[in-house]
Amino acid sequence: MYKSKVLVGFVLMCYFLFAIFEFSGNEVVAYYFNSLIVPLITIIYILFIEPKSKLFLMFLVCYSLSDILGIVIDNMPYDESQKLYDFEYYVGNSLYILAYFFLIIKISKSLSFSHIFKNFKLHLLVLCVLNVYLLYVLHDIIDPNLVLESDYYLELTYNIVVLFLLSLSLLNYFYKDNTKSLYLFLGALCIVFSEVLDIAYIYVSQRYFLNFLATTLALGAFCFFFQQSKLLNIANEEEKYIVTE
Repeated sequence: MYKSKVLVGFVLMCYFLFAIFEFSGNEVVAYYFNSLIVPLITIIYILFIEPKSKLFLMFLVCYSLSDILGIVIDNMPYDESQKLYDFEYYVGNSLYILAYFFLIIKISKSLSFSHIFKNFKLHLLVLCVLNVYLLYVLHDIIDPNLVLESDYYLELTYNIVVLFLLSLSLLNYFYKDNTKSLYLFLGALCIVFSEVLDIAYIYVSQRYFLNFLATTLALGAFCFFFQQSKLLNIANEEEKYIVTE
């Protein structure tokens, strides 16, 4: 218990140091502390949470690897050809996509899609329309800044996966209506808002507050994800069942 509290303290320390260096204009150091937050959360999950969900663990590991890759590439000698940074862009974002994909599988395994399609037709229609609109808006922001066609497809895939995760987590909450599904939905919601703010920070205006708010939402998302990982799926007050993945 003491060791877990120490690691939680390190997570909070990284977050506060990120905020201090971000607002003081030292973006490089702020980036390092930001990139250490999720790997530390992953270590806490590996060492102190039982039983573990393999899919949730893979989500944390893939996300952490992408963050660590960014630090490693940033500390390598400058590459005039930009190949290292292209490698970080494609591999790093692919790891994020894979991480979200593991989370999508985890949610899907405990859903009855026949029940969803039968009872949530209107919800599905509204979510489809909303997702198409959001994809259009994000594409309109990102597209002028992309150089290669492969960049476009990677960004499109990334945004589709993130929005699908949000939609699926919302349907999961409608379907189960319990605390675990609520935490999953709130985590996905925070992730989506964090990603949108990241896009605004990168492509619209590099204001410190946008990056700080994006990181705060991302930390909130992982707190919700972490908390749901410790809960059982409870269908209602009378009936309880366990989902192992």
